[in-house]
Amino acid sequence: MKKEKKTHALLFLLMLHFTSGQSDYAPYFYDNGPSSTNGNMALFSVSEDTPVGTQIYVLNGTDPEEDPVRYGLTFEKGSTEYFRVDPKSGNVTLIQELDREKQDEISVHVSITDGRNKVVETVRVFVTDTNDEPPEFLNLPFIIDVPEDTAPGSSIYKVQAVDKDMGSGGSVSYYLQTSPFTKFTIDGHSGILRVKPGETLDFETTPTHFVTVVAKDGGGKYKGKHQVLTSTATVTINVIDSQDMPPYFVGTPYFGYIYEVSVPGSEIYTVYAKDGDQGNPNPIHYSIINGSDGVFDINSTSGCITLTTFPSLLKNELYEIKVKASEVGPNNELQDYDVTTVTVRVVDLNNHPPTFYGENGPQNKFEVTMYEHPPAGEILRGFKITVNDSDQGANAKFKLRLVGPSRVLRVVPQTVLNEAQVTVIVEDTSGIDYEKGPTLSFKLLAVEIDTPERFSATADIVINLLDTNDNIPKFTSEYYIARVPENSPGGSSVSSVTANDPDSGSWGEVKYTIYGSGSDLFSINASSGLITTQPWTSLDAEVRSKYNFYVKAEDSEGKYSLAEVFVTVTDMNDHAPEFDEVLVEKTMIIGTPVKIEAMDEDAESPNNVIEYSIMTADPDNAFDINADTGEIKLKPYIKSMEIVQNITKQKDCKWSVVVQARDRGSPSFSTTAVVNIDITEATPLKGPMAAFLMKSRDNPLKALGMVTFIISVLVGGTVLISTAMYMRNSKSNRIMPARRIIKRRPRDQQPLTFKIPVIKFTNPGERFLITDPESSLQQETGSLRLKPPPPIAPCLPPPPPSNTRPNERPRAVPTISGALASKGSKKAKSSRRKEGNISSALVSELKMKLEQKMDGYRYPVP
Repeated sequence: MKKEKKTHALLFLLMLHFTSGQSDYAPYFYDNGPSSTNGNMALFSVSEDTPVGTQIYVLNGTDPEEDPVRYGLTFEKGSTEYFRVDPKSGNVTLIQELDREKQDEISVHVSITDGRNKVVETVRVFVTDTNDEPPEFLNLPFIIDVPEDTAPGSSIYKVQAVDKDMGSGGSVSYYLQTSPFTKFTIDGHSGILRVKPGETLDFETTPTHFVTVVAKDGGGKYKGKHQVLTSTATVTINVIDSQDMPPYFVGTPYFGYIYEVSVPGSEIYTVYAKDGDQGNPNPIHYSIINGSDGVFDINSTSGCITLTTFPSLLKNELYEIKVKASEVGPNNELQDYDVTTVTVRVVDLNNHPPTFYGENGPQNKFEVTMYEHPPAGEILRGFKITVNDSDQGANAKFKLRLVGPSRVLRVVPQTVLNEAQVTVIVEDTSGIDYEKGPTLSFKLLAVEIDTPERFSATADIVINLLDTNDNIPKFTSEYYIARVPENSPGGSSVSSVTANDPDSGSWGEVKYTIYGSGSDLFSINASSGLITTQPWTSLDAEVRSKYNFYVKAEDSEGKYSLAEVFVTVTDMNDHAPEFDEVLVEKTMIIGTPVKIEAMDEDAESPNNVIEYSIMTADPDNAFDINADTGEIKLKPYIKSMEIVQNITKQKDCKWSVVVQARDRGSPSFSTTAVVNIDITEATPLKGPMAAFLMKSRDNPLKALGMVTFIISVLVGGTVLISTAMYMRNSKSNRIMPARRIIKRRPRDQQPLTFKIPVIKFTNPGERFLITDPESSLQQETGSLRLKPPPPIAPCLPPPPPSNTRPNERPRAVPTISGALASKGSKKAKSSRRKEGNISSALVSELKMKLEQKMDGYRYPVP
């Protein structure tokens, strides 16, 4: 039984677990109402002025099993997508600008899912209005016609505008833009346009009026601020003319003339009148009401006044005719009118134009030949010109004018009555230039002044110029710059100069010559101006690279000009680099480079720029060379003599290098030199003198001079001390009491000595080295590897025999020691002998001289 109960319980638990595992509930949205900003967006409202990118809502829901949910948001196919949702947070963002006037309601599918179940809901989002639309006028453009006799206060038009916004933003009111001359007013609510009370319209004064109407909405919120939007429209008001103005004559006063050749029916003058009401004009009727004396008639339609008799029958020379212009009404009745006066004068006929005459009668062309550049004010006497007008009085008055190059010539007189002799005078001599043109042409005009016909006459004035030599040859440039390669053969072309002389004939022919301090090597073709080198010239940029000289351009009469020529001899790579010696001996201290230098006699870069390289070396791969400076140094791994000796397998450390020096010219030249390098190792140095000599190792003469100076100072000091001792002894050599005190010098007393640092002189290619004998000796004894001991000063020679008195105390003699250091040898003793040969002789000789001087000095016994 117990077993069966346990089995039933186990089955029950399994079924319960299975049942609970199969249950899965769908997630759902929270419905928080339309005023909430989170939930399922049902009936959510968003303002149309919300900026793009604003978070406007949060989708919010849950899953019964508390599984994480994700959100989605979609739109109908083909519709604009205004929102986007973050799947995890549910944040809804505006991604498209809203416009309520285009779409005030948006349908959205929102979804929530737990990964297994998905719930989709369709919600509506409402777009709320803001005041973002200005009023819009209807029935544009506004063009109306209004009679000019419209009564003040009458309505003439109604404008209408609508606003798409809602509420106060959609209400519209009207007003006119302020103008001090406006004759109209508008009703703010209805938009009815009226003629302003007390104002009248006048077509003749202002036929068209332009009125600007402003439509304003009631204002509203937009992006958090209150704003009022307006629109404007122009109303064009055309005033229709009414018959309220009389006619008027155009172009008054009127003057007419009767000439001697006139006949009956000849036209004297035509008057013209217009109706004052231009918008709706009436026909005009013309008539003569007074002053015609029966000799004039007028056409009633055209207003043309004509002569009715012959001029010879006229009794007066002046007539004043009264002419009337009347409007013709609809029934052909004459209405308003205007009257004007036409003045008619009887005059002689101007029937003779001015005429030019030469020596042989009428002539229209006058020609003269002369030299260029006559003096200003000169009369051109070659012209014989007369001008005449056969009319009388005002008809015979005319002006003379010369048309052509400005201000070159002038004519007198300028005003003529009937007849005059014409004189042509030079005003601007520079304008009469053969080089500008061999011929000058002018027009001589005679034009009547006071006649209506303005008769005129013309004549051609032609001046043929003869050339003079008034120009100097002129170079095309003030200076010429030329370049010629060195080593060019004689007769090579350098440059070409050009000078122009605009004169004609032989005056325009130019001859070239050359002169100046730099012209000896050059020549110039007298005709072409081609500059070449002399046949024997050999140009060398290394000797001289710059030349300048003058060229002269001269015409046949000796007029000339100069130009300067600058010639640069360009360098050619015609020199190979050269070493001072083909076999160079150098001594190299490990860690310090040696320098080899070659010279290139070319004048310019890159021909004289040298690059150094190692061609071969023994041993190989032991040296590096600086390609620019020629400094040779050991490879970085060679740091001691031990490494050097390991490479050579012998104690002889003299290596050789074949160095090539190559220039950078084209073609490139090179040369080689063998450099024998003796490898040595620097001896440690101490003391200020050592430091100085190390600094001056690149200048052996400087170090030698310093050593010489020190020796001179020591010798001078010794002489000074000796002189002082001598003076003291001289004062002490007097007779003293007969008693003597003998003092003996201690045996261990050392003679007074002066020592200077030992100086090593090597061959000129090496640096100077300075050592301290004592320290060198200590270093030798402490070093495992034997080094040649530094040289020491030679021992003093035995003192020469002297008659030293018993009571005299022996005196120490100052000593000076110096040695020249050379390369280490196998034996220190032989090294000392060799190194000290020169210095020992010098020092010994110096000591002997000092001892001889001091031999006579004796210390007196007190």
